[in-house]
Amino acid sequence: MTLPAPLTTDDLDYELPDARIAQQPASERGGSRLMVLQAGVEEPLAIGRFDELFLDQLQADDLVVANDSRVLHARLPIRRDTGGRGEVLLLAPVADAADGAPGRCRWTAMARPARKYREDQVVTTEAGAASLTMVERTGSQTWTVELPCALDEVPAWLQLHGELPLPPYVTERGQDEGRYQTVHARHDGSVAAPTAGLHFSDELWAQVRERCEVAHVTLHVGAGTFLPVSDGSLDEHVMHHERYEVPPQTDAAVRRALAEGRRVVAIGTTSTRTLEHVYGAGGELVGSTDLFIQPGYTWACVGAMLTNFHLPKSTLVALVMAFHGIDATRAAYARAIAEELRFYSFGDAMFLHGPPVASSGDTDVAVT
Repeated sequence: MTLPAPLTTDDLDYELPDARIAQQPASERGGSRLMVLQAGVEEPLAIGRFDELFLDQLQADDLVVANDSRVLHARLPIRRDTGGRGEVLLLAPVADAADGAPGRCRWTAMARPARKYREDQVVTTEAGAASLTMVERTGSQTWTVELPCALDEVPAWLQLHGELPLPPYVTERGQDEGRYQTVHARHDGSVAAPTAGLHFSDELWAQVRERCEVAHVTLHVGAGTFLPVSDGSLDEHVMHHERYEVPPQTDAAVRRALAEGRRVVAIGTTSTRTLEHVYGAGGELVGSTDLFIQPGYTWACVGAMLTNFHLPKSTLVALVMAFHGIDATRAAYARAIAEELRFYSFGDAMFLHGPPVASSGDTDVAVT
C-alpha cells in the first residue's frame, strides 16, 4: 500500500495490549528475544533468544556503531516552599550553562506541576538535602532551573540527590538501576537509555568486538523521549534537538567503511540518527541534531539496524518505516504482538538487515 505524502501521526499508530509493555528487563542481559528481518520483507527470518541470534547477523567486515551515553539521575522529586510536592526532570544544560555565578549552572528542565512555580523560587529536594532555583518558565511544561554546582559537577550532584528517570510507562519499581545503563556507557548526559544497547552483556559485547570492528558515538537522549509527537502531518512536527559527538577515531572508521563498501550496523535509533545527521545531512562531528527520518528518506550511512519496538505515533516508528517500509513495519509489529514479544525500553528487539527499502518518491524526509 502506498500512502500519499505527507504521512500523519495516525499512520504511525497501532494497538498494543498493556500486557505487552515490558515492566522489567529480561532476567539476564541477552535473555530478551530478537526478531530478525530483511528490510522490506514482511515475514521474519528468525525469532529467538537475543544472545543466540545476534552474533549470527553480523558479517566479519561490518562496522558496528553504538551510543555510549550514560543516563543521569536526572529526576528530582522536590518540595515547594508552600509544602506542595512536585518534580523536576533535567533535560540539558542551557547554552550559557557555565556563564552564571561561580559554582552554579543552568539547565532546561520539565517541571510538574509547571504552573505552580514562580520565577526565582527556591525549591528543595524531597529529602531536604539540596535546593535549586526556578529561574524562568520557558514553555507549557519546561523551566530554566539553576543548580548549586558547576556544570562538570552535575553528574555527581545528581547521583546524590536525584533518581534514575525510568520512562512513564514503566509503572513497576524495584528494577536494578544498572540494567537501565548499557555495558558500554561512558559519557553522562542522557535522561533516557539508548535502549537497543541494553540487550548486551559484557560477554556478548566482547564477542561482538572480537567478530567485527566496533566504534562509538555519543548522543544524549533528551526532551523528545518525554514530549508528545504533534498530531497531524509529520511534516509539521518540530523535532527536538539532542546533543551528540562523533569522536575522530569513529569518524575515520565510518569513512573508511563507507569508502570500502562495508556495512555500517547501528545499535539503536540514537546511533542511527547521529550517523545519518553527520554522513547524510552533512553535520559537524560535534553539535546537536533535530534530524527527522521518515519514509522517503535516502539513507547515506546505516546499512543494518538493531532497535526495540517503539511507542505508537512516535517518530521512532517513522524511522523504522523509513528503513523497513511502511507495510513491512506494520506486519512486523503485528507479528511481534502475536508472538508475545515485549515492547519498549525493557522489551525485545528487531534486527533489520539492509539495504533499506528504496524510496517510492511519494514522501520526503523532513530535516527541520
